[in-house]
Amino acid sequence: MKFYINRTVEGTFDNIIERVIVALKAEGFGVLTDIDVRQTMKTKINLDFRPYRILGACNPSLAHQALTAEDKIGTMLPCNVIVQQHENGEIEVAAIDPSSSMQGIGNSALTELAGLVAERLTRVVANF
Repeated sequence: MKFYINRTVEGTFDNIIERVIVALKAEGFGVLTDIDVRQTMKTKINLDFRPYRILGACNPSLAHQALTAEDKIGTMLPCNVIVQQHENGEIEVAAIDPSSSMQGIGNSALTELAGLVAERLTRVVANF
């Protein structure tokens, strides 16, 4: 089963990052974390890596509902959205598909919430 929602997009890497953040905001998400994998790899292990950012997105209302339904669900939060530039120059936006990642939990309230989050993240990725 595919665990992510993705799309190849047109634009510059930095512009795509900005557009993803705007699209997330339009769907009620804020960015809690922003990990620059390229910079981290260079700093920590002196490795040159392609442009790759991990944005930790959170919709506070939906996160609260999820945490109320299952107190350990925080191990799966926030929802990660990545922007990466492949060696051929293509830029990809991908987001976790919470519907697939939460299937094994067996909590019907979470299944419903995961569907709502997946719909919103699908719109974020499709916004390009």
